[in-house]
Amino acid sequence: MSAEIVERIPPGVRLEMSRAGVQVIADRVGARLLHIKGSMTDPVLLGPRFEGTDVDVLVDPAGIPALHRALLAQGWQVYSTFRNNSSFEHAQTYFHPDWGHLDLHRRFPGIGITDDRAFEVLWADRAEVRAAGLPCAVPALTAQAVLLTLNAARAAGMGDTAARVWDALDEPARRDCLALVERLDAAVAFAAAHGDLERYAHRREYLLWKVASQGGTRTEDWLGRVRAGRTLRDRIGLVLRAPLVNTERLTHKLGRTPRPTEVVREFLMRSAQGAREVTRAAGNRFRRGSAPTERDATLNSAVCSPTDLGRQNRGEA
Repeated sequence: MSAEIVERIPPGVRLEMSRAGVQVIADRVGARLLHIKGSMTDPVLLGPRFEGTDVDVLVDPAGIPALHRALLAQGWQVYSTFRNNSSFEHAQTYFHPDWGHLDLHRRFPGIGITDDRAFEVLWADRAEVRAAGLPCAVPALTAQAVLLTLNAARAAGMGDTAARVWDALDEPARRDCLALVERLDAAVAFAAAHGDLERYAHRREYLLWKVASQGGTRTEDWLGRVRAGRTLRDRIGLVLRAPLVNTERLTHKLGRTPRPTEVVREFLMRSAQGAREVTRAAGNRFRRGSAPTERDATLNSAVCSPTDLGRQNRGEA
């Protein structure tokens, strides 16, 4: 389609057609996927007016190679890769001149079990909605509540999203939600969304979620990523990659392929910034007399928190 025609299509219609188009491509190659976020979310949890701005799908890891090839064949282009998309390396973003952006998730940040197991858990209890008249699989209501909450933790709380989702659930649904959090090994991120992260200060993912939910420096982010690495090989790889320039991001920033001199300049700037952050952190620690401090923490609600309810359900309270 010409740019003029695309501009005349209402954004909601364009997004709906894009979702349906991605589903058609996935069906052709036999790739299972779950539509997540945006208007594919139950209005009970998100509100009827929320539409989103792009297509988000969680894909069976085994089907990603075939789906990737099919997307490229249909005119989609890779905008950013799994490796460079975020600290969690969870999604690969595609762009189509007619249909906009697609975030293809191989995992969902906050879920601790393996990607293939997580997909099977969510797929087994899926529901169905329609996009442009085409049936599309979505997570069940309980799973949608969990994913929205985990997403809120990664987006510095996303306002009151976690609390609003929790309030939208009745007591049986809350128990189901907490049971799914435990099954997915997602307690750390779930607690971060509810301001209860300090309960998990002993976990390897703690610093990563502290930065994701409360903010922090680039150095803290990378340190959190290294600590959260599952294996020694993962951690070594992250240490080696930390000073490197994200050339994809630099390309988007410049609007063109960066020149070698620009990559070198960015590398020197990143290295200098990292050195300043390390020096500042060491100075702050020295001034505190080496006593650790905590960032401002959210006070526990007077009502039973999701974490407390989980303990009660397991007989730990």
